[in-house]
Amino acid sequence: MKIAFVLFDGLTFLDFAGFYDVINRLNFFEPTKGSTWETCAMTDQVTDESGLTLQVDRVKPDLGEYDMVFVPGGMGTRKLRFDEAFVGWLKQAEKVPMKVSVCTGSLLLGAAGFLSGKKATTHPNVYDLLQPYADEVIQARIVKDGNVITAGGVATSIDLGIYVLGLLAGREAAENVKRQIDYPYEMQGVIEE
Repeated sequence: MKIAFVLFDGLTFLDFAGFYDVINRLNFFEPTKGSTWETCAMTDQVTDESGLTLQVDRVKPDLGEYDMVFVPGGMGTRKLRFDEAFVGWLKQAEKVPMKVSVCTGSLLLGAAGFLSGKKATTHPNVYDLLQPYADEVIQARIVKDGNVITAGGVATSIDLGIYVLGLLAGREAAENVKRQIDYPYEMQGVIEE
């Protein structure tokens, strides 16, 4: 499993970090040993919406090289969905087997055309912004429609990481990670199509 974390200026750091902290544990489990990941962006560093600067691993790699592309949300998505260069780069992921977003990252998946004919979700405050991109906007924590998985607001990033890890490494692995990170909650609000 080769994963691209797509980062950009104005991202919400917890959207990225919550998913990353869980999913980077894939190598602990036999079915997903050998998984790799890279942070990717249009520039060699990005700044989150609070001013934290992150150095990225790769600048504008071919996103078609990956098995999973993950897109976080943040205020930067509002303008970025109209940025032709960024959306064009993201479209390289068209044939990637798994496309995943949390919060308003779904707006970027939508702008790239990946939500066409699909059910999806996003942060509860911006369901209306997602409407033009998806076949149906579902008010749920996680929506899996085929090879596209979208998730709700910021804290959902941890739920999403556990959910995706469970899909890839198995339910027992997901339960193991929940114990490792002292995550006491049961998964809720998951819609699978």
